[in-house]
Amino acid sequence: MADLSGFPSAELQYDGAGNVSGTDHDLVALAADPSVTDLVVMAHGWNEDAAEARQLYANLAVSLRAVLDGGAVPQLAGRTIAIAGLIWPAKQFADALSLTGDVTGEGVTVAAGVSERDLIGQIDALRPAFPEQSAQKVLDEAAALVPELPHRAAARGAFADQLRSLVNPMPDDPAEGPMEFFTESGTVVMERLAEPIPMTAPAAGGDPGPRNGHAVASADPTGGSLAAARNVLNYVTFYAMKNRSGVIGEQGLAPTIAKIKGERPAVRVHLVGHSFGARLVAAAARVAPPAGPADPIATVALLQAAFSHYGFSDDWDPNQPGAQTGYFRADITGNKVVGPILITYTVHDVPLGVPYALATRLAGHFAPSLAGDAGDTYGALGRNGAQRTPEVVAGQLLAVGGSYNWQPGRPHNLLGDAFIADHSAVTGREIAYALLSAIATT
Repeated sequence: MADLSGFPSAELQYDGAGNVSGTDHDLVALAADPSVTDLVVMAHGWNEDAAEARQLYANLAVSLRAVLDGGAVPQLAGRTIAIAGLIWPAKQFADALSLTGDVTGEGVTVAAGVSERDLIGQIDALRPAFPEQSAQKVLDEAAALVPELPHRAAARGAFADQLRSLVNPMPDDPAEGPMEFFTESGTVVMERLAEPIPMTAPAAGGDPGPRNGHAVASADPTGGSLAAARNVLNYVTFYAMKNRSGVIGEQGLAPTIAKIKGERPAVRVHLVGHSFGARLVAAAARVAPPAGPADPIATVALLQAAFSHYGFSDDWDPNQPGAQTGYFRADITGNKVVGPILITYTVHDVPLGVPYALATRLAGHFAPSLAGDAGDTYGALGRNGAQRTPEVVAGQLLAVGGSYNWQPGRPHNLLGDAFIADHSAVTGREIAYALLSAIATT
């Protein structure tokens, strides 16, 4: 049994299919320890290999310890919190969704261009995600088309056709992206993604101000065929990561939780996910049994979540009233979580907005106001909070010592503009305090 800032801890690794890599003995033994009252299960997101994930968990543990030792959550006196760190294969998607630059009062500064070498490197970064020989051949053919992209429309269409053949659409989760990526011709897809894609950034002076902020370019400001190719690669990466995190949540983490609770029903399980790790834990909650005597899941914290802002919605599509509910709606209506569901979101999370801005363009929406913000069909939970969700409790991420109005079983939108500077800034004491104060209600 390891130790993180005084918290007993264990690690568990999954492969891409949700199978346990190695053994789950350490984690099961940790949860079975009668001195442990609360087990916090953490799941990392994109661009994090095992070493980076462990550092993320260690940094958050430092903040949790500081808040507890400072006496900010006295209700937890006498309870013993343990930490389980999940490691899942996300590194092979590294860099494909990264965005160079930062949010300033004037917008977003991004890389000035895309080179053929950049695209070849991005294709190579996808290879571990698609190890089958047939998929490797598809990637070889796409790479061979790169020099022709600026010169031949047929090459551009073939490039899009090759890459999108690697991923399957998700009809069960239409809020995540438009079917046009799969139904339009490859040439049209490349045309739509060749233009600079507008997103929103904080208002001038750094004050978040109105949530619509400034319209800025989130992709290559020069546009063109190479930028379109990069955007196609980004979108394929997004789909692959989204599929994998959901599979691991439903087929990996959910059975692990069931095993833990079967061994020791009294331990409270709290799920914390960052980025696509948030999708992983939400998927695990989605297939968990309803809360009962064993209370399978006590709280859920979604830190800068990389899934749709309509994930919990009761009716998100105005074109089909009553027909479209969020993919994770059952997390709420199915009585899966006995305590609060925390959702941090901020306009400062520019990289998280990229795939949804791409979705907006793929759907044929070109107005700057439709760029992955709260009013767009396609937007991220970590950018906008839960939308069209009647149970949601509006709030803000508070300083340590602040007073939260936690409601059991309900999602809480916590606007984090004051404390979350970017997609990965999720280990500060304000985050730790929110987690601990929610845990204290269970």
